[in-house]
Amino acid sequence: MVQKKTITDSTLVSDYIQGKEAALGVLIKRHQQRLFSFIYSKVQDRDITEDVFQDTFIKVIKTLKKGNYNEEGKFLPWVMRIAHNLVIDHFRKSNRMPTFKNTDEFDIFSVLGDGNLNAEKKIIQEQIYNDVRELVKELPEEQKEVLVMRMYKDMSFKEISENTGVSINTALGRMRYALINMRKLIEKHNIILVN
Repeated sequence: MVQKKTITDSTLVSDYIQGKEAALGVLIKRHQQRLFSFIYSKVQDRDITEDVFQDTFIKVIKTLKKGNYNEEGKFLPWVMRIAHNLVIDHFRKSNRMPTFKNTDEFDIFSVLGDGNLNAEKKIIQEQIYNDVRELVKELPEEQKEVLVMRMYKDMSFKEISENTGVSINTALGRMRYALINMRKLIEKHNIILVN
């Protein structure tokens, strides 16, 4: 029995970048059902879904043509992310989405929780976690230390104070500045942390 070898997404992407237009058609055909279902699950409207779907691939084409694609073979999650951002843009334009104001009460970690995730949501969730991990790496060392202890190790500020040898107020201050800096980094990198 002869096994038909499937061309990988990354091969198709590099073929398209090198001028083989048909490669994009194969990619679109391969992922259109999942992507279309994903978009539709968010907007619940066929016409809007088609618009967002087309806009997604317009953006994909522009990015590939500019040579700005570097997702190391993770084509589908990248396309899903573009579609997700366009869905958010759609809701923003139609004012149907709650907007998050940058206030001291707003906690970026509050957007990360969701019990039952389907495959698309898992992809987006993973991307969000990766974005947050990258942002944490950019924080000053003492802020990063407090944030990691508090958010990832679930330590109280008293425990953080004992572990770091600083007062509780200093630990609280570092956490506050870590969150302020994360907000600035989110804006600077234009990252969207919502499902």
